[in-house]
Formats: sequence, structure tokens, C-alpha cells
Amino acid sequence: GEKGVIIKVLGHGGFRKRIVEMGFIKGKVVEVLLNAPLKDPIKYKVMGYEISLRRQEAGMIEILSEQEAGKLDVSELSLNPDVERGIGEDTRTDDDDLERMALSRRRTINVALVGNPNCGKTSLFNVASGAHERVGNYGGVTVDAKDGWFDYEGYHFRLIDLPGTYSLSAYSPEEVYVRHHIIDKTPDIIINVVDASNLERNLYLTTQLIDMNVRMVIALNMYDELEQSGNKLDHKQLGKLLGAPVIPTVGHKGKGIDELFHTIIRMYEEGEQAVGFRHIHISHGAEIERSIEEVKRMVRKNEDIRSHYSTRFLSIKLLENDRDVEKLIKEMPGGEEILRVRDEEEQRLHNVLKVESEQAITDAKYGFIAGAMRETFVDNHIDTNHATRIIDSFVTNRVLGFPLFFIFLFVMFWVTFTVGQYPMDWIDAGVGAIGDFLEANMPEGILKAMIVDGIIAGVGAVIGFLPQILILYLFISFMEDCGYMARAAFIMDKVMHKIGLHGKSFIPFIMGFGCNVPAVMATRTIENRRNRLVTMLILPMMSCSARWPVYVMMVGAFFAVKYQSLVMLALYICGFIVAALMSLAFSKWLVKGDDTPFVMELPPYRFPTRKAIFRHTWEKGKQYLKKMGTIILVASIVVWALGYFPHHEELDQQEQQEQSYIGRMGKAIEPIFSPQGFDWKLDVSLIAGVGAKEIVASTIGILYINDDSVAEEEDSDEAVASDGDEELSQTEKYQVLREAMEENGITPRTAFAYLLFTLLYFPCIATIAAIKGETGSWKWTIFAAAYTTVVAWVVSALFYQIGGLFV
Repeated sequence: GEKGVIIKVLGHGGFRKRIVEMGFIKGKVVEVLLNAPLKDPIKYKVMGYEISLRRQEAGMIEILSEQEAGKLDVSELSLNPDVERGIGEDTRTDDDDLERMALSRRRTINVALVGNPNCGKTSLFNVASGAHERVGNYGGVTVDAKDGWFDYEGYHFRLIDLPGTYSLSAYSPEEVYVRHHIIDKTPDIIINVVDASNLERNLYLTTQLIDMNVRMVIALNMYDELEQSGNKLDHKQLGKLLGAPVIPTVGHKGKGIDELFHTIIRMYEEGEQAVGFRHIHISHGAEIERSIEEVKRMVRKNEDIRSHYSTRFLSIKLLENDRDVEKLIKEMPGGEEILRVRDEEEQRLHNVLKVESEQAITDAKYGFIAGAMRETFVDNHIDTNHATRIIDSFVTNRVLGFPLFFIFLFVMFWVTFTVGQYPMDWIDAGVGAIGDFLEANMPEGILKAMIVDGIIAGVGAVIGFLPQILILYLFISFMEDCGYMARAAFIMDKVMHKIGLHGKSFIPFIMGFGCNVPAVMATRTIENRRNRLVTMLILPMMSCSARWPVYVMMVGAFFAVKYQSLVMLALYICGFIVAALMSLAFSKWLVKGDDTPFVMELPPYRFPTRKAIFRHTWEKGKQYLKKMGTIILVASIVVWALGYFPHHEELDQQEQQEQSYIGRMGKAIEPIFSPQGFDWKLDVSLIAGVGAKEIVASTIGILYINDDSVAEEEDSDEAVASDGDEELSQTEKYQVLREAMEENGITPRTAFAYLLFTLLYFPCIATIAAIKGETGSWKWTIFAAAYTTVVAWVVSALFYQIGGLFV
């Protein structure tokens, strides 16, 4: 007795076609007549016919039921202005109402973007959806599925930006991830994004999507580069050969986007034939096709699998010895028989073709691509990569490559320190003015103490570093977007191999300079499990931007300006050296496995747009400011409260801090850090930094700047400042901080030992969560947190003790 209207039919290939041919068409009313005694199958009435379906098949048909329609309100039907009638909880709906509502619900189109790494998927995704996802000129920028939404021509599009993959095999995690998304989530349409300047390699993935029998539109991206090269392509003829419309696009400029989504709407509503295309099967040659059909005949016997998979795709993957598909087949009824037939056909192909079946299928696909290119592509032999080769002759040179890389890093730190100092002084002056105003105008009491000594001192100590962090991200964004990142991995491959890793591991290392969390996620692009795990374990030793405020604060206080960039570079190098030693140890004794060959694309250099670079930089700036208003703010208040209570008016500031809860905690753990020469205030700041490393700097600001010795210095400095009518510069404030710390026995040697500990110890909570998410194991997560802290203690103690022999 239940009724509903069909919104869309999901599933793949022949299954979907059979369901539609039976009368289950979008917009048609379907009624449940009866259930079988065992609840399966179910008899339906549709288009005047009575048809039975098994529950599994029925589950692939999306409908809007009467019950759902009764709960809808007008706001949910905004895409269909005709549906403006009052619909309440108890309102019964007739068939016409249901059809109108189903039309409204149907106007949501799920689209997945699939393509090779570095083909411009994320640029196209950003332009279409207005999202601000990370874009870089190297593979592996998108390490998870990103969602975006936008409305176009009365339709609501949901875009899913999938990780870049060269194929749909089970060789690497991102390949498996993309394949499972297509199969399990069943997007309505797939946009296969193809790099127009590298067609032959990109179209290999296209041939595998054709095997999957999915509805697909091909976005021929970076079409402007093809036009500038002087080469010619008949993209309409190419579409006919591939059985899918080919739309030229320039993702970062938004060209071709309207035509692309207009074509998607027509295909979604009316099918492939409406846009002049029909699905094709790629011919792999008579012998391979015979084997595919034989395996397919066995697979088709299992009705359960046909609703989710293209049986042709499964058969091809079985002949390619795909381990993921083999596992799936083994768990099916009759799976052993299917694998037996596959083994026979594999042996037959080897006897006939004299090559392994996997290689034969790959060769056949590239043969099809080569034939399609001969039909549609005219190569005018114009060298478009001349500039790239000239630049690479320097940056990848075996003599110049490493010096240029370290010069680039040195320049990055020097500019960050010098240029960033000016806006940093302005922000600091503004924070100081706010603090002075509140100090002078607020009544004495706990609220004033919390705001001035807690929030202003804590958050104010960290927020001033925003300009320097933005400059740091500006450099990193440029390095990623222009294509230098892949070259850094190339020149570092031999070094990485020496420490038991892969050149691809260097890309997460560089990303770790910005934030360890996306760097951990970027390890998915490393195919080998051992390399991926070892890279994750040592990534926390890369100096992320969250540590930057601590570095700048301590380096600015204890080291002369001319040495500051060198000290910063030394910290980054120390992090890499310790990470290298730990990698050697882990690869040899802890994580077993074979190495993999170095295979990585070196894309042509592309000068990034100013808009893209500044947008990415500002996105990171917003994240930093958001952290200031949440975790750093809360942590500053907590640290202040622990230092304020229990409060004793009769004690001076120094004694009050020592008698407070935080003072007692610091005194309790002080013996643990005595080999490093830390005082209890430094100890407490390290514990506070477990949540986020910026809290280390804010805690130092609260504990030292509120010290009596600092207060006396500030009083004398304010007297001088009032004479000259100037605020203290940042350099003068560093001098005040240094003198306060020297009162507690802190020396430049102690300061560098402290920086080493901050560099190496316990990853922040967000990084810990990322490691747990990627490894799926609490064992490795706890190990990462524990061993980094032990290594930090040992390295910092050794530096302090050995340094004491000379200084």
C-alpha cells in the first residue's frame, strides 16, 4: 500500500539499464503490492505493470515516499517554485504532488571529479564550487575527498574532489580510495579531468573508467596550454572515439565551466544519447576479449554483485591480478570457481601472447589510446618545455641542486624575519596600547588581572607573529604552486633512500613546515606501506608554523640579528638530521618491508597566479587567527588561573607564582629537566604546549612578562619611552624578556636546548589524531607521542651538557 516517486536509478552499467527497461524510470509513481513470505522479493506496480524485485535491487532505486513528502516543508523545495503548497505532518499527497516533490528532490546532482595528479582537478573544483581547497603543482595535494556545493540552471550540484590517481588499480591507497568511492557512493556523473598537455598518459585512466561503465563527461583541462603549444586536437572526434563528451576547460580561469555543467545536466536528465554519445567497450584484441568474456560469464552468475559492479570491469581486474578484486571474489559464493577460470585464461593468454595478462591488457589500452591520438591529434613538434629544461638544469643539478635548495630556505627565513618585523612591531604596539588602556581604566580585581595578565599577555604574545607566519606560508605556497616541490623530492631522493625512505617522503616533509596534519595525510601518496608508516612517525620532527612563535621569541631574545636566520636554519636542519637517524633505526629494526622504485611526475613549471597564492596564504592566516580566538585564548586563561590561584595579596609577583598551582606543578617536574638547564617556568610551558605549540609562547609571555623583574624593566623603559614619546620596539621587548629569563638562570645555551626540545617533543593533539586516522592503530599513535618526547629529552640534554664543556 505504500507509494513513492522514483527520483533516480543508481547502480552500474547493465544492471542499471535492465532496471530502467523494466519501467523504473525517474518521475514514475511506484506502489508496493506485497512482500514474499520471507520478505524477499517484493512485488511493485509501476506504469500499470506488476514487477517483482529483490530487496538488494530495489535498494538501488532512490524514491520519495508519501511519508517523506508529508514531512517536507517549502524551504526544502526551493529549487522547484511550483511546489508552494502547504505540506504538513498529516497532509496526504496525491500522485501529482508526489511527482512535483520528486522533481524538486531530483534536482540535486552528485558529481565526482576523477583524474591524474596535477591535472587541475582542484582548480576546477574551486572555480566551480567557490571552495578554497589547496592547489599545488605536484601530485598528492588532495589527500581526501573534498565536498563543495553550488547551484546552476536550477540544479543543486554536489561536487566531490577525489585524490589524484594514475589508474584504478590497487597499487596505492588513493587508487583504492577513488575506486571504492565510485562503486560505493555511485556518483550521478563523473567528470574525468584530463590534462590537455599530456593526453596519452591521462587517457589511460579514462579507459579504466570506460570499463567501469559509468556516466562520464571529460573535462579537457589546461586547454590553453595545448593551444599555445601549436598542436591541434579534434576534441569532438576524440569524444566520439571514447564514447563520452569532451569539453575544453581552463580550470583556474573558469573557461568552459558553463558548457561542462550544462552538458552534465543534459546527460543526467536525458542520458548519454541526448548529448550524442553512447557507451563503448574498448577492444583489447581478440584473445584478450575472449578471456574477458569467459571470466565475465562466470562473474555474471552471481546476481548480488551485478548491482554494484560492472562485470566487465571486474573481469578485466581479475585478469590483471588485482588483489582487492580477488579478495572480493573469494568472499562470494562460487568465488573459487571464478578464480579457477581466471587462472586458466591467464595461462592461456600467456601461452598465446607470450606476456603476462596484466601487461597485455595495459599494452592494449595504450594501443587504443595511440590509435585515438592518430585520429584526432596533430603534433607540430613545437617544444613547449624548453624553459622547464633550462631551469631544471640548475635546480636539479647534482652540484648546484642542494646549495640552491638551502639558499632558498635561508632567503625564506631572512625575509620572514626582516620584512615581517615591521608589521609585527605594529601589531605588538597595538596590543600594548590595548593593554595599557585596560591597565589604566579597569578597576583592580580578578577580572582585570585575567584580561591584562592572562588574555593580553598570552594571546598578545602569539598574535604578533601572524605577519611572519603569513610570509612563511607565502614562500611555501609559491614553492608548491610553481612546481619546485617535485624537484625538491627529486634531488632529495638519493638522500631519502640512504635513510630508508623514498623521494616522495620529502614532499610531506616540506608540507610539514606549514602544518604536520596535512603532511601526515599526504603520506597516502607513498605506495609502500613501510615508507608511508616511517614517514608518518618522523614527520612531527619537521618544524611546523605553530612552533614559529616560540622560535622567534627565543631566537629574537637570545641571538644577535645577524645570526637569527642561521639559527632558524640550524633548527630545521637539526630536525631533519634527527628524523633521518630515526628513519634509519625504524627501517632497520622496527618496520619491515621492501623498498619501492622512485616513480614521480616532474610537472612543467607554471607561474602561479597572485590570487591563488594570496588566497592560500590568507586561508592559513585565518586558521591561525581562529586558533588565537579558541584554543590559545582558553589555554592563556587556564595558565593565568593556575598562576593566580591560590591568591595571596601579601606576596610579590615572583613569590605568588611560586606558591600558585602552576608554580607547584613546575617545581614538582623541575628535576626532570635539570639536565637541560630549564627552570620551572620553561617546564610548565612545555607541558602547556601539548595541546598546540603556540601555547608554549603564550605561556612564556604570561609567566615571564608578569615577573617582577620584567615589571621593573618595563617601568624604567616606559619612562624612557615617555621622554621620547615612543612605544618599546619589538627588539627592546626581546631585550626585556631576555633579562627576565637571565634572572632565572636562562642562557643562550639553555635557550637553544629549549628550542631543540620544542622542535622534537610530543606532536600536537591534531597531529596525533591525524596519525591515528592514517594508521588506524593506537599502538603506532602512542608510540609516536612517546618516542618523540624521549628523543627530545635526550637531544636537548646532550646539547646542553656537551655545550657546557665549551661555553
